[in-house]
Amino acid sequence: MSGLLALLDDVAGIAKVAAASVDDIAGQAAKAGAKAAGAVIDDAAVTPKYVHGFHASRELPIIWRIAKGSFKNKLLYLLPIGLLLANFAPWLIAPLLMLGGSYLCFEGAEKIYHALVPHDPTPVFREDIKGDPAHLEEEKAAGAIKTDFILSAEIMTIALAAIPESNIWMEAATLALVGIGITVVVYGSVALIVKADDVGLFLAENGRLGTTRALGRGVVRAMPWLMKALTIIGTAAMLWVGGSIVIHGLEELGYGWLGHHIHDAAYAVAHQVPADYQAATEWIAKATMDGIFGLAFGMVLIPIAKKVLVPLWSAVTGKPATPPH
Repeated sequence: MSGLLALLDDVAGIAKVAAASVDDIAGQAAKAGAKAAGAVIDDAAVTPKYVHGFHASRELPIIWRIAKGSFKNKLLYLLPIGLLLANFAPWLIAPLLMLGGSYLCFEGAEKIYHALVPHDPTPVFREDIKGDPAHLEEEKAAGAIKTDFILSAEIMTIALAAIPESNIWMEAATLALVGIGITVVVYGSVALIVKADDVGLFLAENGRLGTTRALGRGVVRAMPWLMKALTIIGTAAMLWVGGSIVIHGLEELGYGWLGHHIHDAAYAVAHQVPADYQAATEWIAKATMDGIFGLAFGMVLIPIAKKVLVPLWSAVTGKPATPPH
């Protein structure tokens, strides 16, 4: 009997350790996922365009197809690559993060540039041209999954850098949970956004009560504004996250003067308000300055990308280069 009790005690101890590990993984995944907010919001704002022009009955199947490709991108390709980097070439993480941060700055700055500077009208996409719907769907989903790979690489790299150093299995479980959770949140949100128009229209046309029909009409009218708001929030988040990543990367490489100046300025601003609001004010001030740096840096990158990187890519691949978005 004493041997059985000892065994049960050991089992209970192992269960407690396992439960604690699960809690640690969940907590680390939540913190790491929060760090990737900029890319996540942008992903949710960008993805709905991939179902534009298709019949309403094909919208959810296309989103599910893209979501499955996103799971594969994160779990089969990027997770193993990230773990190899973390355990065998950790010195590469900071430069790769800076590369991803630079991309976010470029994307955010380019969106603002195109909003302020007159440019060519919106191009006609291939899915808008008459053709085989199945082939167009295949082509569109494939393009969306390629774009997702770039955004997923940013998300997984940012998340990996936010995970505290531990054993490889803990890192793998945390990174997998981040990848799964973010994919569910992004594509679940996209599905809700894409179908909200249909739900609103159904309520407007078939609601039994006047309030229900009014709610439906309100949803339909609100959706364009919601998409604009998502775009603005996504752009601001990209500039903030991208700028902070580049600044932190410079600190890691021994060039911390800019980060120190921003920290000191944010601290000074925070101490101009009552103590209860100082922490929030310091965070907002720092995020704002990181975002301003991200915008300035992105504006510098726009001509470099268009006049150097795009022609170079076209010369290497033999194909015209197009922006990921």
